[in-house]
Amino acid sequence: MSIKDTFSLFLLGAIWGGSFIFMRVAAPEFGIYALVEVRTVLATLVLIPFLMMATAWSDLQRHWKAIAVIGGVNTAVPFVLFNFSSLYLEAGVNAILNATAPMFGAVIAFAWLKDKLNNVAIVGLIIGFTGVATISVQKVGGGDVTFLPILSALLATFCYGLAACMMKRWLHNVKPLAVATGSQAFAAIMLLPFALVTWPEAMPSSGAWMNAIALALGGTGIAYILYFNLIANIGPAKAITVAYLVPLFGIGWGLMFLNEILSFQSMLGGVLILTGVALTTRITAKFARRKAITGQP
Repeated sequence: MSIKDTFSLFLLGAIWGGSFIFMRVAAPEFGIYALVEVRTVLATLVLIPFLMMATAWSDLQRHWKAIAVIGGVNTAVPFVLFNFSSLYLEAGVNAILNATAPMFGAVIAFAWLKDKLNNVAIVGLIIGFTGVATISVQKVGGGDVTFLPILSALLATFCYGLAACMMKRWLHNVKPLAVATGSQAFAAIMLLPFALVTWPEAMPSSGAWMNAIALALGGTGIAYILYFNLIANIGPAKAITVAYLVPLFGIGWGLMFLNEILSFQSMLGGVLILTGVALTTRITAKFARRKAITGQP
């Protein structure tokens, strides 16, 4: 891997790890639906010029129904769920839970697409979900939160895994920028009524707006472009290793900017989850191909 691609990989991990900081700051003032609306609309505007340059508009027109479904499963629903969980969970914990997406993808691919799960992958799934249980017992048992925010984050990553399989089945010949741009646009359309009804009465602060814009432009628009370039340059199997970097940056940014302190059990759970992801990567790499855009926060 070249120095340029290595830098891009770490930059992408830093940006996606920072997304949990942006959500943590902006969601309380915007609300979960309005923040997603701002994010998806701005991200669509960023991606449209690249869509045109890639001559992918015709793909979006031909496959708009499937892309609309992906927009709901891979964007609208998980973005809402992570906004909700960010109201209660530390950015570092959310970043750790986000890493479960490849494990859910492996399970869904096994059940739906008949991909094989070897013994190593099964052990990885057991270790990874043990990590989830470790975090859940510590957070809920300690009285910090109910299980609902944790379940919300896990449902979001389940959606990412499901969307990966959907794209493998339905959109394997579609240009990735068509899926990326279309999914953001359709998610914005789907959530517009909810955003209008729940739009905050008081104007969000400038700090909340800055974090919302950073989430949209950086965590979604620019991040997609970086990810697609990495897949083209180094292949999907190496590009998906960003899943290991996102929790590390999410934890680091939380410590640095929000003064978060993660317990030993949360850190232990994170290690178990990342170990589980490492062991199941050989399965998820089969559908983490050039067109896949899953696992993003």
